[in-house]
Amino acid sequence: MPKRLRIALLTDYFGRRYGGAEAYVVNLFEILAQRHDVTVISHDFDHDLPVREIRIAMPALLPSWVRVWIFSMQARSLMRAGYDIVQSQMSGCVGDVEVIHVTPIRYRRLFGRSLFRRVLAWLQPSNIAYLLLEAASVRSSPGRHVVAVSPWLRDRLVDAYGPQLQIEVIPPGATPVEMDAANRQRVRAELGWTESNIGILLVARNPLRKGFAAVLEALTRLPEHFRLAVVGADPDVQEYMLHHHQALASRVSLIAPTASVTPYYQAADVYVHPTLMDSFGMAPLEAMAHGLPVIVSSAEYCGFGQYVTHMHDAWVLEDPKRPGEIAEAIYELGNNPELRAHLLSHSDALVKKLSWEQVAEQYEALYADCIAHHIQPRNQ
Repeated sequence: MPKRLRIALLTDYFGRRYGGAEAYVVNLFEILAQRHDVTVISHDFDHDLPVREIRIAMPALLPSWVRVWIFSMQARSLMRAGYDIVQSQMSGCVGDVEVIHVTPIRYRRLFGRSLFRRVLAWLQPSNIAYLLLEAASVRSSPGRHVVAVSPWLRDRLVDAYGPQLQIEVIPPGATPVEMDAANRQRVRAELGWTESNIGILLVARNPLRKGFAAVLEALTRLPEHFRLAVVGADPDVQEYMLHHHQALASRVSLIAPTASVTPYYQAADVYVHPTLMDSFGMAPLEAMAHGLPVIVSSAEYCGFGQYVTHMHDAWVLEDPKRPGEIAEAIYELGNNPELRAHLLSHSDALVKKLSWEQVAEQYEALYADCIAHHIQPRNQ
């Protein structure tokens, strides 16, 4: 394998502020771009990495499935530009390495459904487009690799496409972050938190899908000095607060999506992630990397739940829909220093085990296999 590769990355957005899948690929290529020549093909960018950018403009008024289809077609033509490796996390783009971050639409629309529901799904143009694009993405061929970001997601891909589907699992990584006391004090002041407040943090691109409603219900059961900050709040979150929990407005800070979440991790005391469906859940791992005790859904709901053990390195929720269970976890982690220290001592080991450098090396091993298959016919 050449020491320095020409890599094309196909992704909808390239920047940490866009969400967990986007943060995964930016963190990965922050390392790979130091060792390889990287071109990123995307709709939009927000980063400071040394990569070449190719922007595919797309009319915003088009339906999402039409935009995905057009992106796929345009990206395929750009892939002929002489790259050693094409890595994609866009359905239908068919790269050498295909990275899957979300539950497959075939699983959501067809798996376990009645015949009537399956027929109905195939009658909708958007479903047809998504299903065909996804099928192309997971297609097997020599030297091509499909990557799932968690065992939880791999299992659902196998359920959807059958046991013959070959899937690698490469979870996200983490980088330990030292506490900055001055930064913590500054951000807590901005949030209106005093030293007596216990700060709870939730980071999500769409908080309503990550348990925001249950966390608010839990907050009503906690003493007044418990405060909540939500990073990633969009207008839907603000509207939900207004209609359902206006009385909590003074205890809840809503922060728009941002590429720099570290200040908020450092300001908080407890991280909570009661998601009902998450293929992995990078934010709880990032919270651990910042030295926060973590409350997270079990493996039934969250891919990251397969990597942690209740009362060993995290507080694992049996039922993330139960506000009482969430409130108990927050209260204990906010008031029990021995429990906090116990969880942090073990979560620190997990952070060291899941490093981004190791993730990058795993991808480079896949690249080497792809290239070996590319050049084999020439040597025969």
